[in-house]
Amino acid sequence: MSRVCEICGKGRLVGNSVEIRGKAKYLGGVGTKVTGITRRSFLPNLQRVKATLPSGETKTVRVCAQCLRSGAVQKQVKKLPFRLVDKTAGQKTASGDAKAKAKK
Repeated sequence: MSRVCEICGKGRLVGNSVEIRGKAKYLGGVGTKVTGITRRSFLPNLQRVKATLPSGETKTVRVCAQCLRSGAVQKQVKKLPFRLVDKTAGQKTASGDAKAKAKK
């Protein structure tokens, strides 16, 4: 399983890890020196999420945190939202419109 976002395709980036010693001049030191440079990889912040696809089915996908925050993924609804009980009929309704239509 590759470390790639299934929505935007964000993957691994390669860069440098720089080791530095010494105290910065603005802090009163003689300056910093680079003591070593090694290659490193920057990995995306991937999360496994159960998402609802446009076809209506749910599937587990690997998505980066940026796609989750931007709303590019519709998360699965585990439980229906709370609805008030209609006291006269004793049935759960989203609103009183359904009962009013039934009477007419």
